[in-house]
Amino acid sequence: MNLERLMAITILLLNRKRVQAQDLADRLEVSLRTIYRDLERLNMAGIPIVSYTGGEGGFEIMESFRLDRQMLSMDELATLTTALHGLQSAKAYNGGKLDVLLEKVGALVSKAEGKGFNKTEPVMIDLNPWRKSHAEKLKYEALSKAIEESKVVVFTYTNMQGNETERRIEPMGLVLKGYTWYLYGFCLQRNDFRNFRLSRIRGLSVLHDKFERRAVSLSELNEQWGPKREDNMIDLVLKFNGVSKVQAEDHFDESEIERQSDGSLIVRVHYPDNDWLIGFLLSFRTGVFVVEPTRIATAVKKAAIEISEIYRGC
Repeated sequence: MNLERLMAITILLLNRKRVQAQDLADRLEVSLRTIYRDLERLNMAGIPIVSYTGGEGGFEIMESFRLDRQMLSMDELATLTTALHGLQSAKAYNGGKLDVLLEKVGALVSKAEGKGFNKTEPVMIDLNPWRKSHAEKLKYEALSKAIEESKVVVFTYTNMQGNETERRIEPMGLVLKGYTWYLYGFCLQRNDFRNFRLSRIRGLSVLHDKFERRAVSLSELNEQWGPKREDNMIDLVLKFNGVSKVQAEDHFDESEIERQSDGSLIVRVHYPDNDWLIGFLLSFRTGVFVVEPTRIATAVKKAAIEISEIYRGC
């Protein structure tokens, strides 16, 4: 007797109004005879399965039956379902396993309760970007499989300075920070843990070489790479006008924003002092003025002039 198959049949019947035996056979890749035998075993185990004949016939579990959900309330089940759908949208978990997990959670809700379960959800999490790249999806899936199978990967990586290097990595996990995916792993060239932005990974190959996972968690690595160093930070005072005010409100916390009587915004923030900062400020175009410090204002001006020179004569 295949206990996993019996549980799968139970969950499928709990989550669907009525299911035909052929659909169960196709889904579970077994014969009709096996399905009928399993349904009989479930009945004998006390799960009330009812059969219906005709064009819309099939099998279903009695309306009043549900699995014991122990201490989980309907609100808690709804929250769990929302979180799982969020993971599903981000491809943050093995797709097939996540589908099965959602089926199991759904099985904890009776048919009567389930009628309004999905209609009243107050929150939806969608971590998919507006523009989704098929190549990025394939890269994510290849890395996920390499992590699951503990296989070494090699790729070309481009850092923020534009320098390319060949990397040989023991992949440990994928981490979503904001809208950006990162690979956390052990770099065999550097003999240390490193993180890599997926969008900068090129020529990815999964090798047959296996490795033993090192005794460190993703949470520990994430904490290690967190914004702790104050030596490369800088205090900024920025003034926003026009449509850039809306962008500023999207980027900065309300506690960092001072609204002025002339309608402008003064923003005071503590940011990394690196090349990224100049590009970030330029993204606001003419809508931002760097009040302090002067050297950052000068650097932004210099970069703007260099950009202007590129388009001279256009």
